Amino acid sequence: MLKSVPVRLEEIYVPANLRKTLDPKKVEAIAESIIEKGQQTPIQVRRDGDRFVLVTGVHRLEALKALGETTADALIVRARRH
Repeated sequence: MLKSVPVRLEEIYVPANLRKTLDPKKVEAIAESIIEKGQQTPIQVRRDGDRFVLVTGVHRLEALKALGETTADALIVRARRH
């Protein structure tokens, strides 16, 4: 089982296709949940050179940014091979 690790938000690149799906109301609801309970579910990222690319968790990531956090709990996954 993968273990989550803290990843600095500034090192995470969000692909355009994920940015297009962003729902501000969902971000706000997740931010409220994070205030109450903390980050319950890690985001998923993959390594790409010196940075990480977001795989899942765009709303959680944006909620963390809105709250002024500097890191996110993340699972580092491998890219799928097609």
